[in-house]
Amino acid sequence: MPRPRKWRKVCSLPDSDRFGPLNAKIEQYDSVIMTVDEYETIRLIDLEGFTQEECAKQMNIARTTVQGMYTDARLKLAESLVNGKVLRIQGGDYKLCDSSDKSCFGEGCRRHKHGKVVT
Repeated sequence: MPRPRKWRKVCSLPDSDRFGPLNAKIEQYDSVIMTVDEYETIRLIDLEGFTQEECAKQMNIARTTVQGMYTDARLKLAESLVNGKVLRIQGGDYKLCDSSDKSCFGEGCRRHKHGKVVT
């Protein structure tokens, strides 16, 4: 029996979950699906400037897992940009951090900026 997947800690869902050509209708274009946990690696590493090690600690997973997710996420971004496909962010093995999660009050957490829970 395979080992159960470990939940990846994600601070918040993206503000928008669909990106692509301005005139795109989801039915007429191929789309690329990025999971919420892959999105979180892009946000932490590329936007917040975390190392893969710091990202792994924030998400409560192994650095090698972050490395694989980050590689997959960047490939999906490139496919969307280069081939004009709609990028949709949905699904994945994640749990949102909550107000009782004291480890999530550090830098990089979108929900707990300045000690306030952002919804």
